[in-house]
Amino acid sequence: MKTRTLILLATFGSFGLLAGAFAFQHLGGLAPCQLCLTQRWPHAIAVLLGAVILLTRFYRFAPFGALAAATTAGYGAYHVGVEKKWWQGPQTCSGGADQSNLSAEEILEQLLAAPIVRCDEVPWEMFGLSMAGWNMVISLGIMVLWLWATKKAFLNG
Repeated sequence: MKTRTLILLATFGSFGLLAGAFAFQHLGGLAPCQLCLTQRWPHAIAVLLGAVILLTRFYRFAPFGALAAATTAGYGAYHVGVEKKWWQGPQTCSGGADQSNLSAEEILEQLLAAPIVRCDEVPWEMFGLSMAGWNMVISLGIMVLWLWATKKAFLNG
């Protein structure tokens, strides 16, 4: 497979995951949590990077696409752990903050300012994987495409 084709596939993979996330949000009514939003940024970077690489044919930037895919896969793995209660997520979206030293007014203020969507709840899953889990799995596949493109770019000069 040509380097350009691999980069095109990887770029469209990230684009597809972003499009899916926005479709779930805007068409499906599933509001994203803080960790869901964080997982989108590396895909956006990969899409922009892929476009630049495809336009300039400077294929040696491909390792940065692999890094973006690995980053979002890592966020996805972390998010799955939060959903499975293997570890605690960010206080801003998983609850569990220490409120022992807060007044009733401060606790009420925190409750009113708290986000509605929790990171430790699974709003949708398919075949036992949440959206974060699917992001992780597919992003690892995208990372392989970027790494394959990297290998070809450096071997072919």
